[in-house]
Amino acid sequence: MVHSSPAPVRRVVFQYLVPVHVEVEDDLVVRVTVIDETPVRDPDVVEGDPEYLAQAVAAADDGQDGPSWQFGY
Repeated sequence: MVHSSPAPVRRVVFQYLVPVHVEVEDDLVVRVTVIDETPVRDPDVVEGDPEYLAQAVAAADDGQDGPSWQFGY
């Protein structure tokens, strides 16, 4: 019986700065919108394989329209 082992998963977690819109009313933050259409610049590896970073950044920044996230009411 032949057992094939699956290819190891390449994984890296990175972080980078993105613009954030913050809406304040009467000294309270009521909405925060993360704009994620910003190209990845100066990523820092948080965990995982740093040798996979360049390929992971290319996959994350492939020109697709990305969603924005809003927090608040």
